Order: sequence, then C-alpha cells, then structure tokens
Amino acid sequence: MQSTPRSNRLQIGIFGRRNVGKSALINALTRQQVSIVSDVAGTTTDPVEKPMELLPLGPVLFIDTAGVDDEGFLGGQRIERTRKIFDRADIGIIVTEGQNWSQYEDELLAELQQRATSTIVVFNKSDLTRPDDQLLGKLQESRIAAVETVAIDGTGILDLRAALIKAVPTEYLDAPTIIGDLVKPGEMAVLVVPIDKEAPRGRLILPQVQTIRDLLDSDAGCIVVKERELRSALNNLKRPPAIVVTDSQAFLKVAADTPDDVPMTSFSVLFARYKGDLTEYIAGVRTIDQLKPGDNVLIAEACTHHPIADDIGRVKIPRWLTQYVGGQLNFTHYQGHDFPQDLNRYQLVIQCGSCMLNRREVLARIWYCKQAGTPVTNYGLAIAWTLGIFNRAVAPFT
Repeated sequence: MQSTPRSNRLQIGIFGRRNVGKSALINALTRQQVSIVSDVAGTTTDPVEKPMELLPLGPVLFIDTAGVDDEGFLGGQRIERTRKIFDRADIGIIVTEGQNWSQYEDELLAELQQRATSTIVVFNKSDLTRPDDQLLGKLQESRIAAVETVAIDGTGILDLRAALIKAVPTEYLDAPTIIGDLVKPGEMAVLVVPIDKEAPRGRLILPQVQTIRDLLDSDAGCIVVKERELRSALNNLKRPPAIVVTDSQAFLKVAADTPDDVPMTSFSVLFARYKGDLTEYIAGVRTIDQLKPGDNVLIAEACTHHPIADDIGRVKIPRWLTQYVGGQLNFTHYQGHDFPQDLNRYQLVIQCGSCMLNRREVLARIWYCKQAGTPVTNYGLAIAWTLGIFNRAVAPFT
C-alpha cells in the first residue's frame, strides 16, 4: 500500500495552535516517529506528510501542519502552507487543549465547515485539563465528534481511530470511476500511449496505469499501443473496441486513425471528470473563443517535474492557444500544490489532468475560479478545442 499515490489516499489534515501536541498525536496514530516532538512552540515549520495503512480504511495520508497562530514573516509563510492543506483534507482534525478553546479554534472550525470537511476535535493533554461541558455540548449539537487524548502515552488513540472511520466522507467511499462506466464487462478499450521524453523510463505515467486498473476492476479488457501502431491494432480486432483513449498530445493522429463510429477521447478528458467537474470544465473551454491577444492565462500543473523541450504545459498548449487566438497571450505557470489567491487578473485557468492531486483539492480550485468569475478548464479539453476535435472528445460522456 506504500506505493498507492498520495492523490488516491484519504487525506487527513491535523490543525491547531503551536505546541498543543499535533506532532505527538500523529506519531501516536502512525505508531512511528514521523514528526519532531518538542516543548518549544512552533517546532513543525512545514506540513509533514505520512502515508500509511489504516484498517479498515486502507491507504491514508496524515498531514501534520504548522501552528496557525504563528507570528512574524516566517510565521505568515508557514500559515499560508497550512491553509493549502484545508483544500486537500478529506477529514480535518482540530487539536486543542481542554480549556484553551478560543477564536483560533473557532476560525479553524469555520474553515473546515465552509468546505463541508468532515471534522473531529481532539482535546489533547486531557490528563492535565478537561474540556468545558458547554463546549462539548455545542460540538455535539453540531454533530462534530470530540475525543479526549493523551498523545504521548497513547490514551484515547483507539477512540480517535474509531472516530476517523466514522468521519470518512461518502464521496470518498463512492469515488467515481475513471472509465468503467464507458466500457461494459467483456468489452475492449484501446489505449494509445505515446512514449515521450517525460514518460518515466520503464514505466507508464499515472493516468495510464490507473485507467488500466479501472478497466480490470470493471471486468473489461484493454490493448495498449503507441500511436504508430493504432491503425494496425484496430484492423486486427474482430470487432470494434468500445472506446479509444489517447494521450491528448496525439489527438489529431489518433482521431484520423480511429473510425468515426468508434468513440474516442483522451486520458486528460477522462480525468477532467474523475478528478474535477466536467460540466464546469466544458463551460470554461468554450470561453477560449473570447480570448484576445494580451489576455492572461494561468496554467496549473500538479506535477513538479523539471520542464523539458516541447513540454506540454509550457510549450505545446501555449503554442496551440496562441495560434488559435491569432496573437500573443500572457502565460503564468504554477506547479504542485501552489495556486494563486488572486484569480481576477486571469481570463482563463487551465488545470492539468490532476493525477497528482486529490479530487477535493481540484474541486476547491474550481470553486475559487467560480468565486472570482474566472473560467476554468483542463489540458485535454483545451487541446481538443484548439485542434478542432472537441465535440468528438466529449461525445462519450454525452
């Protein structure tokens, strides 16, 4: 399970003041010395991530954050890193001490409730002080689980594990399929996988691997070919495949080699639905026709790889968009979990397929764009639109 991608794990964010025992708590939960425990406030300066197996939930990712009551310039940077975890967390744990609940904890709770994030309140160091009965009653009325612990000796950790199991959001348990609803059991999909410089040596990239696994879980089969072998592979099949899925960069050749009566789309478009909101992305891609030279476009890529020649996000998409618009656009690039707060200056946001982000974080980005009134789409849809094959790329979903 250690090989399960972070983006596919249940992500559990641990929030609270400095020196309330967040690091000790995550060490107790993981039964490992993951975070440094110290009496000095603010020891944890950046989020610390620990992937592990938590039965019966399976693979999870604990994220120990810096104290949000930090002060000073560096403290402000730490707080900003911590706030990004709110967008990712499927479950939020607020750690406090029995008699120290105040505006800080109220604001933490408000942040999580605003995002409809399942929340657990942990009153740590309960051997020293217990929470106020009125506060416990208030949390109970709000249906927020409260657990008392002494993290350094493991007291209450079993109760916290039980609360975590109950707090798992329904949308995580009922995660959408990638392709299984498009290919019936016993049918065949053809996956077109160009091998370029960014493909890891000896491996396929994550969306391709996950699509194959989803087909197998759906009792369907697949053939994997490079774009040069697609036509011969289709000719060798006794019956047409249920769908052809390609890397978006090979859209034009694959569209030309795939018969019109065979559905075709790309991995990125599949992930537009799997990780994001396909309806919002489709609405966003239509605004490409409103772009004009000089407009600002944000390209957000979840991967943090070093860009290479002819990089999809930094070279190809800007080139295709510039050709489509007929003039130079201003492109800004963000990588990993970085995402700007000020989206009003952009006329379009283009998000990658997001295989390295969990769905909650992608949906949060879409929500931020909607709040700013900025259209948002994703790589595959933007490429299909500029190449003139958009209708065919989205036909399998309509």
